[in-house]
Amino acid sequence: MKNKQEKQNKLILIPKTEKYIEYVLQMLIKLPRVEKFSIGTEYKTSLYQMLQDILIISKIENKQTLNYLNQIDARLNMQRIYLRIMKKNIWIDEKKFRVAMEQIYEIGKILGGLIKYYAKNHTK
Repeated sequence: MKNKQEKQNKLILIPKTEKYIEYVLQMLIKLPRVEKFSIGTEYKTSLYQMLQDILIISKIENKQTLNYLNQIDARLNMQRIYLRIMKKNIWIDEKKFRVAMEQIYEIGKILGGLIKYYAKNHTK
């Protein structure tokens, strides 16, 4: 039962992440030109690497899963920082910041549950 729930949590990360990426890409398009090609590029790279890691964990079931989950968590933390920088410099407004942070929070909650599960059940 628990294993089935964890598999569902892994799979639900995919559409939630897609929705988040679509939102952020629309936001990045509207950044000032210089920032679009600096912080925007870094942010996009982080998004795509995170999506790739999520797709990998949806296919594997081994000790490496926890490593991938921790990488995804680190990327989410980087993305939170990118958002705070963009808000502080007034490149995005409060509403865009809040919506993106809420999406990160949702993904982070699922991720936290998966990390807790794999740390408890798949360590030596």
